[in-house]
Amino acid sequence: MTKISKHKHRLAGIVAIGCTVLVLGACNMSLPKNTEGGIGFREDRFEEITAMREYRDCRDEALILDEKARQAGSPARYLASARMIEGCEAALGPEAARLALQERMHAYALSIQNYLKGGNVSKARENLANFTAAFSGGDLYYADGASFTDTMALILGEADDAALGEFSTVNVSPELKSELRRVRYWQRN
Repeated sequence: MTKISKHKHRLAGIVAIGCTVLVLGACNMSLPKNTEGGIGFREDRFEEITAMREYRDCRDEALILDEKARQAGSPARYLASARMIEGCEAALGPEAARLALQERMHAYALSIQNYLKGGNVSKARENLANFTAAFSGGDLYYADGASFTDTMALILGEADDAALGEFSTVNVSPELKSELRRVRYWQRN
C-alpha cells in the first residue's frame, strides 16, 4: 500500500467514526430528558382519578345519610354524616388535595353544618377552622349572597359580635342579623 492510500484509508476511517459519533449523538438528543415523564404523568393522573372516584363514592354515601337525617330530624344521623364527610376528606390524600376544590368545599361545609345540627358545637368550630386553613381562606355563598364562613363564625360564636357594629360589617343574611340583634337586645335589657 502506498503512503497516500494509507492516508486515505485512515481518513475514511476517521470520517466513518466521526459520522457514527454524530449519528449516535443526534439519536440521544432526540430522546426526552426524562424518559419516565410520560409514564410517570399517566400514573400520577391515574392515582388522582382513583382518589377522586373513591372520595365521590364516600361523599355520596354521606349525602344519603344527610338526607335521611333531614327526613328524620335525627341529630345522631347528622353527626354520622358529618363524621363520614370528614373521613372522606381525610382519606383523599395528597395526590388529589388540589382537585375539585369547590366540590370538596361544599361537602366540608355540610359537615360543619351537620356537626352544628347534631349538637357538637366544638367540633363544628374545629372544622370551621380546618375549612379556612385547608381551602386557603376560600368561602362559599348562600343563595342570598351571605358568606358561609361569616355566617358560621357568628353562629358558632367565633366572631366578636361586640366589635361588629350591630353586624353591619359581616356578610350574613338579613334574617340572621335581625335575629342576632334581637338576642343581643334581650341579653342587655
